[in-house]
Amino acid sequence: MRLDRLQAAGLTVVAGTLLALTMTGCFKDEPLNAECDIERVAITVDNPEKFFFQITDTARNINYADSIITIDVRGAADISAVALRFVTTAGASVTPASGTVQDFTGGPVTYTVTSQDGNWRRRYYISLRNVWVTVQDTIKYDFEHYELNAAGQYYVWHNELADGTLGNDWASGNGGYNMAKGKDAPENYPSVPDPNGYEGACVRLTTRDTGPLGITMPIAAGNLYIGEFDVSVALKKTLQATLFGKPFTGRPVKYTGYYKYKAGPKFTVKPKKVVDRVDIGDIYSVLYLNHDAEGNPFVLHGDDVLSSPQIVAIARVKDLHETSEWTYFEVEYEYSKEIDEALLAERGYNLTVVFSSSRDGASFEGAVGSELMVDKVRVITAHEE
Repeated sequence: MRLDRLQAAGLTVVAGTLLALTMTGCFKDEPLNAECDIERVAITVDNPEKFFFQITDTARNINYADSIITIDVRGAADISAVALRFVTTAGASVTPASGTVQDFTGGPVTYTVTSQDGNWRRRYYISLRNVWVTVQDTIKYDFEHYELNAAGQYYVWHNELADGTLGNDWASGNGGYNMAKGKDAPENYPSVPDPNGYEGACVRLTTRDTGPLGITMPIAAGNLYIGEFDVSVALKKTLQATLFGKPFTGRPVKYTGYYKYKAGPKFTVKPKKVVDRVDIGDIYSVLYLNHDAEGNPFVLHGDDVLSSPQIVAIARVKDLHETSEWTYFEVEYEYSKEIDEALLAERGYNLTVVFSSSRDGASFEGAVGSELMVDKVRVITAHEE
C-alpha cells in the first residue's frame, strides 16, 4: 500500500477514535435511586373471598409517610403462612424478599427496604389483623387514649377496640399545621387533649392562625375525625388530604355526645381578610358506600364529605351554639338510601364522625380562637349480633 494511503488510513483511524471518545464523553451514567419506599402491597391467596372482606382488599397503596401497616382480614382467615408482594420505588430491594411466606400470627413482620444506591434503608412493620364482624348497640368514643406522635410534635388519638386493644382510627389536621408552624409547642396545635372533659379527658379543637401560609390558608381549624390524613398532599391538594371513614358493620340510628363552644372574635377569609361573619363549629357523622358502582374502592374527602352520591346517611348537629357549659346533643341519622344488610356485614360501608372548631374550616375560613370541646360521643346502632 502506498505511504500516502497508509497515512490517510492512519489519520482516519485516529479521527474515528477521537470521535468515539468525544461521543462517549457526552454520556453520563444516571445516578442510582436513593429512595427506599414500599408503594403498594398485594396478597395472593387461594380463596380471597374467604380471606378478605372485599376482593379489592387484596392490594392497597401505601402512604409514603406510613411505616406501620395493618391489613384487616376475616376473623377465620389463616395468617400463619402468607406471602406479601411489593411494589417499591425504582430499584429498591426488600428483605424478606417480595413473595416470601411469613407467619403473621405473632404480630407484625419487619420488612427492610434498601435503596438502589445501597445508601438508605427503611423499615416497615406490617401486620395482618383478624377482625370478627360484630355489631354493638353503642359505639363509644371517649378520647381517653392519646399521645404525642413519634417525633413529639403534636397529639394523636387512639380508639378502643372491642377486645380492649387500641386502634388508630382517629385523624386530625395537626400534621398539616406542622408544615406551617412546626416549631409551635404541642399544646398550641389546633387539636389537643384536655383533662377537663365532661368525664375524664376530652378533645379541645381551636382555630389557629397559620402564619406564613396566611394568604392562601389563613386559618387552620381544629378537627378530629375517623379516617386518615395524607400529609403528602396537604399543601398542594388540601381537600384531598382528609380521607374520611373506616369500615363499619352496624346500622347507625343515633349520634350523641357533649360539647362546649365559643366563637373567635374575627372571622377571616382568603387572602387573610376579616369579614362580618360569626363562626360556628361543626359536629356530624356520615355513613357511605366504600366502593363505587364499578367496584373500585372509594373514600370521602374534604370536598365531598357531605355531598357525595355515595352517602347513605348523615347525622349533623344543626343547632350547635355558643355555650360555656357541657351541652348534650342527640341527632338521628337521616337516610337517603336503603341499607344492604349483606353488604353491611361484608364491611361495604364506611362511617366517619367529625368535629371541627370552624364549620368552613375546609375552605380555610373561620375565626382564630374559635374553640370546640367534645366528649362522650356515642353512635347507637339498631341491633347487636
